[in-house]
Amino acid sequence: MENLPKEVIMKEVGPRDGLQNEKEWIPTEHKIAWINMLSNTGVKEIEYSSFVNPKMIPALKDAREVGERIIRNPDVTYSALVPNMKGLEFALEAGIDRASVFMSASEMHNQKNINKSIGDTYPILEEVIKEAKDAGKLVTGYISTVFDCPYQGKITPEQVLEVCDRLVEAGVDDLSLGDTIGTAVPTDVEKLLEVLLKHFPKEKLILHFHDTRGMAIANIMTSLHYGINRFDSTVGGLGGCPYAKGATGNVDTNDVLYLLHGIGIETGISEKKMQQAGLYIQNILGKQLPSRSLAYISNA
Repeated sequence: MENLPKEVIMKEVGPRDGLQNEKEWIPTEHKIAWINMLSNTGVKEIEYSSFVNPKMIPALKDAREVGERIIRNPDVTYSALVPNMKGLEFALEAGIDRASVFMSASEMHNQKNINKSIGDTYPILEEVIKEAKDAGKLVTGYISTVFDCPYQGKITPEQVLEVCDRLVEAGVDDLSLGDTIGTAVPTDVEKLLEVLLKHFPKEKLILHFHDTRGMAIANIMTSLHYGINRFDSTVGGLGGCPYAKGATGNVDTNDVLYLLHGIGIETGISEKKMQQAGLYIQNILGKQLPSRSLAYISNA
């Protein structure tokens, strides 16, 4: 255990990745109230929405209003997903500290998700990255399906490395590696990190696990042993990918905190406040979320 990181930086992606798959409309006032709660938990970054075409993700069509009206904690980085120059324009107007661009390591998933080939996606993202950097913003490069694709099957570490190289050359500050359909096991994580850590410092990598097969916590533990100390999660285990059939929610923030704090790793996040934020959105959605932590305190 002495080789594990002393501190882990968590990014709460519930307001974006968690809500994007919800069919029932969540009123803007509730989103704002929820993000304001999350802002006071001690979390370092919140991805508050997505500036994609509202026709593609109607659940987040109020991204500009949300960005303009949330109460910003100076200790929190506020980021949003931006697909193109128009999205970046709106995001900058609404207020972001960090832009998140996205693409897939899988050709078929990229086509389903972005409606473009991987080759055709690079020039668009390169322009967005340049403009965001010129505006003084940090940029995260999301890479989906880094282990498995719902259409193509296994993705090799070399395929992921190729996409990582292009995004880093374009100027991203860090890379978020997504187990989009939640099927990876610890040996898959080991194989990917063995390749990527030969090319990039561990500080540049973020792991983004979904919990479809209950492997997310095990995969996080494996990542920690490789020195990775940055993870994405959603409070309550909200989430799923609209373009990946069968993908369930992200790993639950509360469950990750239980692990990290239990093994002596600092996060600066209050478990109690994060649980309260989870119970709030669970009540708004009117359904039991997959979080084990929330189920435990609800039944206590």
